[in-house]
Amino acid sequence: MIPPTIPDLIARAAAHPFLGEHLVMGQGVHSDIALAQFDGMELASAYEPIFDISVHALAQSLSSGAEGVDRFGDELGFQAVTHPLGAAPFEVFDPFDRCGADQELVALDRMARALHAINFFGAQRHGLLFLRVHERLLKSVKYDHGRHFSSVLMSFGLNPSRVVIELPAAAVAHKTFLGYLTKSYQHYGFKVAGNLSNAGQILSVSETARLDFIKMDAAVALRESMVKALVGYASRLRIPLIFNRVMDEAQFVALQQYDVRFVQGPLFNAHYHDRAV
Repeated sequence: MIPPTIPDLIARAAAHPFLGEHLVMGQGVHSDIALAQFDGMELASAYEPIFDISVHALAQSLSSGAEGVDRFGDELGFQAVTHPLGAAPFEVFDPFDRCGADQELVALDRMARALHAINFFGAQRHGLLFLRVHERLLKSVKYDHGRHFSSVLMSFGLNPSRVVIELPAAAVAHKTFLGYLTKSYQHYGFKVAGNLSNAGQILSVSETARLDFIKMDAAVALRESMVKALVGYASRLRIPLIFNRVMDEAQFVALQQYDVRFVQGPLFNAHYHDRAV
């Protein structure tokens, strides 16, 4: 079966009244990507790589530092980032800050998720697609989390199992809610990742939900001297642990001392996207 292209997926999105109104193909130099039109802006997709640094080739080339990750690391997947067309892909920007009513936020979230899925799968990218979920959205949708997006993906001919729904730390902090959300998203075919605000939150994971991934801020874990403990506990749970927001070479080198496997963050973005261009 021939995988759908971005134009194919935009054509399929046209069958959805809301998505068909807001998702379009770009023009000119952007004619090969899909864009979302929202509140007078054109929004595009960027993808932050999540690297597996345990691969054998990389282990033999640590002296090459972050550039070694770019050349030898295997990508577990990519985290989607929404940015205004023409702006730097990874500058701080949150379109959800512009939303007032919850209904508007739900609409924007559905539009952004569809946009990122179209640009990701339509470009035949490999690995997993990580999509953040806004905390307010989780409270706005009362039940059946994941049902709508799963139905959209399947109507596009796409598999939800390659999508990881990334829950905010506020959701992970509530054990019962975390368990419900995880089971609901997994029921509709998605994988689920949970962000930790502190190392102690990992204790909630085993009691409430079988997350597919755990994510932790590298700087916080290093500052609290909890990297080794987190790696050990996640290993016992058999849940992959991703250290994100790796900012510089010093943090990367420090993480390597503790058998960390998955990393992402600004340190790797420039190297990766320079190669991609």
